[in-house]
Amino acid sequence: MTLSGTARAGVEAGCIVLRDSGTLYLLLDDQDRIKPGDKVTVTGYVEKDVMSYCMQGTPFRVLTVTKP
Repeated sequence: MTLSGTARAGVEAGCIVLRDSGTLYLLLDDQDRIKPGDKVTVTGYVEKDVMSYCMQGTPFRVLTVTKP
């Protein structure tokens, strides 16, 4: 799955979200490649059965990041 947009800070510290096609995604990126304000295209998949303190968005496991 591919998502594109501008990354934003979530409501909790350290959380990054991205809105694509009207859906808000919580970006799960263990490598900290994405910062708030970055314009990105990410590929990955919706992560099911994961817990997060971020409390917003559909969890999305990031595999690749492209910044224009």
